[in-house]
Amino acid sequence: MTKIEPVDYLVIGHVTKDVLDGEFTVGGTATYSALTARNFGRRVGVVTSADPDLDLDGILRGVAVVRQPSAATTTFQNIYMDGARRQFIRAVADDIRAESIPPAWWHTPIVHVGPVSQECCTDELARLFTEALVGITPQGWMRQWDDKGRVFPRLLAEPERTLPLAQVVILSEEDVGGDLSLVESYAQLVNILVLTAGWKGSTVYHRGQMRRFPARDVREVDPTGAGDIFATAYLICLKETGNPWTSARFANCVASGSVERAGLDSIPTPQEITACRAQVLGSK
Repeated sequence: MTKIEPVDYLVIGHVTKDVLDGEFTVGGTATYSALTARNFGRRVGVVTSADPDLDLDGILRGVAVVRQPSAATTTFQNIYMDGARRQFIRAVADDIRAESIPPAWWHTPIVHVGPVSQECCTDELARLFTEALVGITPQGWMRQWDDKGRVFPRLLAEPERTLPLAQVVILSEEDVGGDLSLVESYAQLVNILVLTAGWKGSTVYHRGQMRRFPARDVREVDPTGAGDIFATAYLICLKETGNPWTSARFANCVASGSVERAGLDSIPTPQEITACRAQVLGSK
């Protein structure tokens, strides 16, 4: 058995298959966030659940992966009609169990819980990561699906129990249906809440303050994964600087460049990350 070494950045969530026009690409928060953190120069670990045929070693090069065996890989299908997207979930991998996380990773400095299909149990995870900067992107807890697999939004269940388990919660306008009063209520439950809004940038709620940060003006090709890239850049910068406001400016810079490319090509390069460091942080 290969020895599992400690990592600097841990992502927990399903790697997904995303089907469009009969072909699939690999996606999910676990994929986009892990590859982004890798390009930051971090030692990255992923705990996921997927069927054995999915080539995770090929997809997540340079990332340590613990795969919990599953009969299926979570699979989403996007169907576009008249400019509107309908999303369906065609398969769901097994829930990720706390016992699947290696003891060598219990003291990881940054832990990113990124569910896409209600797969992570927060209570169990919280008991493991008492020393970490824990960030949650709760998108996967804010969707449901009918018996045909059609995906619909839903309210976050028991936010007063779930959100305080993290130091940082990052969600999108789409996740909350644009309901800012809901966002403000969530912000009362967590130290830092960040709301992303695509080309409009991001808003940070922290200790009773709210500040907005515009995104760079870019030509959007594909926004897929941009929210996960933003979250990763935000958590890494916050861990380095301790500044929730500067971290938003930095994450905006990193994520806005990603939408100019499609699919996994959107992962920011080390050179792009260095350029954002110089622009926002004044460092190389």
